[in-house]
Amino acid sequence: MFARDLIGPLRKWRDNPRHKPLVLRGARQVGKTTLVRTFGEEFDVFIPLNLETDDALLFRRFTNVHDLWQYLCLKHHIVQQDSNRTILLFIDEIQEEPQAVAMLRYFFESLPQVHVIAAGSRLQSLMKQHVSFPVGRVEYMTLRPCSFVEFVNAKEGPEWADMLRNISVPAFMHDDMMAAFNTYALIGGMPEAVSEYVANRDLQRLSPIFSALLNSYNEDAEKFAHNAGEVKILRHILQTAWLSAAETITFAKFGNSTFTSTQIHDGMDLLERAYLLSLVYPVTTTTAPALPATRRAPKLVMVDSGLTNFRAGIQLEYLRNKNLLDTWRGRAAEHIVAQELCIVHDRHYRDRQYFWIRDKKGSTAEVDFIWQEGTDIIPIEIKAGTNAHLRSLHAFANSAERHVVAIRVWNGPFSIQDIATPSPESKPFRLINLPFYYVGQIDRVIAAYATC
Repeated sequence: MFARDLIGPLRKWRDNPRHKPLVLRGARQVGKTTLVRTFGEEFDVFIPLNLETDDALLFRRFTNVHDLWQYLCLKHHIVQQDSNRTILLFIDEIQEEPQAVAMLRYFFESLPQVHVIAAGSRLQSLMKQHVSFPVGRVEYMTLRPCSFVEFVNAKEGPEWADMLRNISVPAFMHDDMMAAFNTYALIGGMPEAVSEYVANRDLQRLSPIFSALLNSYNEDAEKFAHNAGEVKILRHILQTAWLSAAETITFAKFGNSTFTSTQIHDGMDLLERAYLLSLVYPVTTTTAPALPATRRAPKLVMVDSGLTNFRAGIQLEYLRNKNLLDTWRGRAAEHIVAQELCIVHDRHYRDRQYFWIRDKKGSTAEVDFIWQEGTDIIPIEIKAGTNAHLRSLHAFANSAERHVVAIRVWNGPFSIQDIATPSPESKPFRLINLPFYYVGQIDRVIAAYATC
């Protein structure tokens, strides 16, 4: 297993004397269990419980947290009086036993010396049982598919990863880093696929992995759904949504179905809670706060680009096109950027990303994504070409009351330009030209270069 960046936040959680039980969220097979087991090696005592096994019976047998803990101490030979030993209790697949969820609050209140992490591939299934995590007594983290930094660290080593984190890729490494990013965009970030590719560098060996992952998601439809009708809706979405990735969608008759707008919307909401997809809504303002126009059509982003490419059958197109912007009519580039931005948003405890549209009758303009930095909204456009071709960014800058810092994601090198929109407005703005491989560091780039 290769290193995951979330290990850093996990260590900060461990070292916080006021830590609460941690709920680790994320889609199936993104590496939650492996990450926690790796983290557990840093504790004096690691106690894993899997509630898909007979371990679930413990939470029916013991209704008092002190009795449960005394039993676990006896079983694992823990001397309770030894306060210097660090202990991590890992409750995996916690959704299988609602009583375990309820008991988390008592670990927080009565056994603060014990570090507790809960995880599960179907946590949203607790909704069907009207069970929720104790408000104010747990913390949350989200694990996504591997980022490009994690991918390049596994494939090329920590020196390459450090160049990305420090925004210090030298000019002579630009083509090599872009080639690595294009490979990442093709295979995605699912840990099993990344591990297989790093070990053998053979793309053909990834197909069975992608197929098995997609089948497992389809099989989970019954566990997500409330009834048989909802199962059909979820299975339809899981069969067809990949083909609409990075597109603006309408819910009514989605995927050439006869399902209503409400049925599709509710189904996607369930799958969004399972981290299998996300709906990116537009904003119409150029000033903070970024409030979504939820009555307008959203863009659809799937959990992983590698799975999307496999399901859509466009892997060969990646291999033929050296320019990511030419692949799948530009949707491939937009989707992998969205996937990287999700991880950046997680770092800042934001659970939504947005794009921008101009709200002006008879005039259309759309910017692929936005980033809110304090009171500023920074437009992000994925496009090659000269400044003259950045019409949507120009429209955003001309609509804004304040000086705009804009980001153009492209295949070219990193650079900064202080330029102006075309006449007659001729409004000055700062343009950060960002290579694809720096998208995962976009918050650090903004912090370092957005100030004029």
